Amino acid sequence: MSGVGVFSEEQLELRKTVAQLLSKRADAAALRKTLESGEPFDRGLWDVLCQQVGVAALAIPEEFGGFGATVVEQHLVLEELGAALTPSPMFGSAVLAAQAILATGNTEACERLLPGIAEGSSVTALCWVGPEGHWRSDDVACVASGNDADGYTVSGTAHYVLDGAHADVLIVAATLDGVIGLFEVDPSADGVARRQLPTMDLTRPMSLVEFASAPAVRLTTGDASAALERVRQIAIVALSAEQVGAAARCLQMTVDYSKDRVQFGRAIGSFQALKHRMADLYFLVETARSASYAAVHSLAEGLPSAAADAAVAKAYCSEALLAVTGDSIQLHGGIAITWEHDAHLFFKRAHSSAQLLGQPEEFLAEMESLAGL
Repeated sequence: MSGVGVFSEEQLELRKTVAQLLSKRADAAALRKTLESGEPFDRGLWDVLCQQVGVAALAIPEEFGGFGATVVEQHLVLEELGAALTPSPMFGSAVLAAQAILATGNTEACERLLPGIAEGSSVTALCWVGPEGHWRSDDVACVASGNDADGYTVSGTAHYVLDGAHADVLIVAATLDGVIGLFEVDPSADGVARRQLPTMDLTRPMSLVEFASAPAVRLTTGDASAALERVRQIAIVALSAEQVGAAARCLQMTVDYSKDRVQFGRAIGSFQALKHRMADLYFLVETARSASYAAVHSLAEGLPSAAADAAVAKAYCSEALLAVTGDSIQLHGGIAITWEHDAHLFFKRAHSSAQLLGQPEEFLAEMESLAGL
């Protein structure tokens, strides 16, 4: 993948290390073995990624058990995980949940919860949205009640919870007296029921989590809307990294096939029409990569354009991956629609990730609003 000159030598070495590890431990055969096992992810691989490389600790500050790196290093890891379609708690736990905990500003909670996420020994899930899946900072699925003296409880049903069925800790966004707050809930507590959802994308487990007056610990003291908006921006940029990685791998898979598949005595990759189509796809992948890198740079530097750049990355990278995977199936011919071929896995990831955290058209409307149109 490209990126030389954009990142430091240490960052590029990190990406290379992750890519090499995944090529050995997370190839297509290993992915299918995990999917067929019924397990949400390969726990052995996750342990290696966390203990030997420290992927979950990258964007967590040192005082909370992390490496104190930035979202940029995390971005490069997610790009490689996306290329391999590796099922892991990286996005749900180390990105969504960890950033939500950090955004609370609650030092005690950070010291207690983040070290486990950083070392990979604990999986944490963020319970946020209702059935509509809006992922907005002013719209949450659950309601809290109580006070500091008597304690708090949460009720409601959170949908599309990443890693929710196997999480060790639940972070719940809920309204309390009309104000949004973040709460910690023990998934084994009374009043908590979890159910894994059937999903089109088998590589991204999602769950439905129901709360019926479940005991909770309040993590925020004021309105957590701004904290959720920060988490949302970080998450959509992180998701764009996965989308770019998947698009690049899917295109490479298609190019390789076009060199091997012979028709009318020639490799189909030599046909001008197919060359043009793959050149168009290459353009899509590289421009998507540029949008994703621009967004993570803006986020890491705290630039005023961070919100707009994140929206651009989500909309553009979603559409790019959809286009690449759709054309990949066509260019592979009949073999691509079989269960045995990997093309359908990328196609399903494209459609699921396009909906995750909001549909592309929602971000187009957001860009218009940010531009004052």
